[in-house]
Amino acid sequence: MKRSIAAATLAALFVALTSSAAAQWPLHPAGVPKGPDGQPNLAAAAPRTVDGKPDFSGIWMIYNGPDAGDRADRPPRMSGGLNLPLQPWAAELQRRRAAEGGLNDPDGLCLPQGLLQYHVDPQPLKIVQTATQILIIYESNYGLRTIYLDGRKLPPLGEPQPFWHGYSVGHWEGDTLVVESNNFRGVDRDAVKNGEPSSFHGVGWLDHRGTPYTEAMKVTERFRRGNYGQLDIEVTVDDAKAFTKPFTVRVVQRIVPDGSELIEFICHENQMFLKLTGRERR
Repeated sequence: MKRSIAAATLAALFVALTSSAAAQWPLHPAGVPKGPDGQPNLAAAAPRTVDGKPDFSGIWMIYNGPDAGDRADRPPRMSGGLNLPLQPWAAELQRRRAAEGGLNDPDGLCLPQGLLQYHVDPQPLKIVQTATQILIIYESNYGLRTIYLDGRKLPPLGEPQPFWHGYSVGHWEGDTLVVESNNFRGVDRDAVKNGEPSSFHGVGWLDHRGTPYTEAMKVTERFRRGNYGQLDIEVTVDDAKAFTKPFTVRVVQRIVPDGSELIEFICHENQMFLKLTGRERR
């Protein structure tokens, strides 16, 4: 119980410190459409690149409020209460991880987070878009993803060294950016017996509930920017080793129009999580 409380306290502290620090950075809004009242017009048309593609560049934050896209024919919004189609071994591992109260969540261990963790994290992300690649920089733990748009194909499983963030390639289908990712560093299903080996702590966490994924996971994301202020992302997870079938969830991000920038997040600087949970190296 003490460890669970410590983990929860630390997570709250991270958010509080980030929020207070963000207010200290100078604001430099640029190119923000304004309405008649002089306020940012988030419903204005989405910007486009010189080649006519939607431009996803900007600072974005998760949005969990009501949205017109929440319809019965759309995938459910990502939340902690979703009932995912887990294989029995994966369901048991997720239960054990959740019972620990986030003790081995990679976020608290200063490790890269799982893909869905990044999508729903309360800290902002920054998208930098060029003609040949897109960079997504996550303020949380300074995560960095590279999405290649130069026509390369997704490599076969096991060909490149597995990456924490996977290997990602993208292509355009009209105004939708389709991103396919594989070669993730997942948990070894066969190594998980009576407990999770220490070498797998923080590995293969898809979300903050501890939902596991394996090296077989493939993720397909569909990014759409229907207007200036909203980024709609559908995420399909396909991992036959961990799930009984593929599933799709939806995430909504909103632009941060006030000119804010990401702040520097050095997770190990003054890091107290290991000490608070009794695992500090001596």
